[in-house]
Amino acid sequence: MHVDISLEYFTNDGETVAIDFGKGPENMIRVINGVWASVKDIDVAKKISYSFYVLKDGNVIRKEWRSHVVRIPFDKVKNKDDFSLQIRDRWVDAPDDMPLWSKAFTDVIFHNKPVKTNVAGNVFFTLSYPDVRSGEVLAMTGSGPLFDDWKKFIPLGYEDPPYRTIFLNVAEPFEFKFVILDSKKGSPKLWESGPNHFLAEVPAKDSFLAILNLLPDFERKPWRGTGTVIPIFSLRSEDSFGVGEFEDLKKLADWAADAGQNIIQVLPINDTTTTKTWTDSYPYSAISSFALNPIYLSLTGAGHKPDPEYRKSQAELNSMQYLDYERVLKEKEYMARWLFHRDGHKTLSGADFKNFMQKNAYWLKPYAAFCVLRDHFGTADFDKWKEYSEYDEARVNEYCREHADDEEFYYWIQYHLDRQLKDAVEYAHSKGIAIKGDIPIGVSRTSVETWRFPKLFNLDSQAGAPPDAFSADGQNWGFPTYNWDEMAKDGYEWWKERLKKMSEYFDAFRIDHILGFFRIWEIPVDKKSGLDGHFNPALPYSGDEVRKMGFDPNSMLFVPDPHHDGLYHPRISAKRTGDYKSLTSSFKDRFNRLFDDFFYHRNDALWKETAMKRLAALLGATKMLACGEDLGMIPECVPETMRQFRILSLEVQRMPKELGKDFGDPAEYPYQSVCTTSSHDTSTLRAWWEEDRALTDRYYHEMLHCNGDTPYFCEPWICERIIEQHLLSPSMLCILPLQDWASIDAEVRYQGDPKDERINVPAEVPHYWRWRMPITLENLLSRTEFGSRLRRMIKNSGRG
Repeated sequence: MHVDISLEYFTNDGETVAIDFGKGPENMIRVINGVWASVKDIDVAKKISYSFYVLKDGNVIRKEWRSHVVRIPFDKVKNKDDFSLQIRDRWVDAPDDMPLWSKAFTDVIFHNKPVKTNVAGNVFFTLSYPDVRSGEVLAMTGSGPLFDDWKKFIPLGYEDPPYRTIFLNVAEPFEFKFVILDSKKGSPKLWESGPNHFLAEVPAKDSFLAILNLLPDFERKPWRGTGTVIPIFSLRSEDSFGVGEFEDLKKLADWAADAGQNIIQVLPINDTTTTKTWTDSYPYSAISSFALNPIYLSLTGAGHKPDPEYRKSQAELNSMQYLDYERVLKEKEYMARWLFHRDGHKTLSGADFKNFMQKNAYWLKPYAAFCVLRDHFGTADFDKWKEYSEYDEARVNEYCREHADDEEFYYWIQYHLDRQLKDAVEYAHSKGIAIKGDIPIGVSRTSVETWRFPKLFNLDSQAGAPPDAFSADGQNWGFPTYNWDEMAKDGYEWWKERLKKMSEYFDAFRIDHILGFFRIWEIPVDKKSGLDGHFNPALPYSGDEVRKMGFDPNSMLFVPDPHHDGLYHPRISAKRTGDYKSLTSSFKDRFNRLFDDFFYHRNDALWKETAMKRLAALLGATKMLACGEDLGMIPECVPETMRQFRILSLEVQRMPKELGKDFGDPAEYPYQSVCTTSSHDTSTLRAWWEEDRALTDRYYHEMLHCNGDTPYFCEPWICERIIEQHLLSPSMLCILPLQDWASIDAEVRYQGDPKDERINVPAEVPHYWRWRMPITLENLLSRTEFGSRLRRMIKNSGRG
């Protein structure tokens, strides 16, 4: 097959363009300035894959965001040996609208029925344009008889989102444009702007012309959406059993759709069962990054028919204001084991379970073994498991064969959780609601992963965070830090598998503490305070450097690097120490400059290089929309790196990213961001209003532009005005806690002390995560005027 590929690309002096068909870059020929060509005879294939590179002095200095794939309709070709394919292509950079390429949009928010490609003709166009919204079709029209002189609109095939293809039987040159049609009416909604395109080439007999990667130019306002964030455990329904369950997502999706929203965000949902006490309520400390939390199991969904005993316990647990984690877990496990002994072996012999087992055995078998051993020894601390303290597959399998019934119970639990969650997600999708998950930065020190893959973790260290708005003394999460060098050896396969598993449930995900991909706040395992940490990786000072600056490296101003003798980090709490207070003014200024340079500038290049390697490997593993939690001490490299990967930032008004400001301005938020009024780690909007009267007073006058005395309570009209500011922001997504949405309505909002609605206090370790909705989802759905009010607010703000 004869292939002629041309590329439009303007190079700088000394640069050339190469093409790689999978066997290494080959130089292309410069035809004229800005046009490069490659002529090649290749074996007949159904598709051709290649990539372009820019070279200088024989080295690759630039490469594309993705490779090119041309699918050739050979079933339409009579003489394959003499077949000629002419390809007119373009360089592919990461598009600015890359978030719209995610499955949150292609599969849910912008979901459209597939349009079958009519494979007939001698010219085909392929383009990737994701901003075709629900109820719309991308079509082509033009001059000449092919389009009845601009009167005929031919829809582009849409079978591999967001790529669209059209085949035409071309006999003469023509002008053309792309048009967005109303899918029901077939009439134009939006014409492409700018001058008409022009196709001058007419293919000869036995040849095809492929026009690839065209970029339609539509002038339309950027899409903006809304959503609600709430932990699964906080959901309350008449059917649930003292805790939110995956099936409750269906009712929440009904409400979100009625309110004109597009997305539901949840907190982590992995199994955290370590002690079977209330401390397991902490959702960010999972014993498995793959298994779902058994507390979210619907017993009735697993086949239990409610009896008087079930109804009695259900009524008692559902009447409680807060989650009783221990009792719910205990009663659910008791009934689940009874149900398993009744029905489990029948389920496990079914085709559905066998298919689930086949797909998930790589993590499910070690997880079930971990759970059985935890139950047997009465602890998740595998150091106390005697001969099983170190994972040995053969030995563990032998143990499980001896305890097959216990092991299969955990298979059964995970099978039903998987089925129930996927069913709820599918239902949400049918309502046009995408689901956003939360990927914790760490795993529990006593987890399946640390037991099975100890080399992937630094078990002599703990992850945390330096002092910030969440905690003045920093945070110690207790997780081991990652051994990234070891993880890199197989291309971060553990991370990729983790993300792929989560993508079975989620359309988007929050990267918990994305700063940890640049550097982690590492605390020695024998220390408790977050103030005893240091950044890793980093460029600490040598003892000589510190002394040359006039300081003693062994003073309390510095922390010795635990991995390298003779190197020192500035202590994060140095300015609180007596050594700092005893410095003269000039030496305080000198230390302050050293401190600021170290934490905000000195390590910038290193941290960016580190994040680029890690994030590049991970983000391509799935099609989920990536959103970063980028709060805290933010070095300059973080925003630019997130922009480069098109990761949505998080904007919280009371936690501004601009130094010297007390409040962020929603009107100035970047488009590729998620804005919110509060988070699970902060007080709610109403509670925050009452925390600091002086700050609230300034906010009332400076941000809300109100006159007169500041109201003591955050009254519904104040909450509504604050939320309207966020809805009007440029942020792509405005996702607010349910507590804050409810705050605008005097009847729907919580009637007690707003402080009761807080989910977590980061400075309080351990904290009991137990807040639940004060009303049921059924009650919330019945308040139709509230839902209609939210829909009007959202629509009036221009959000879709």
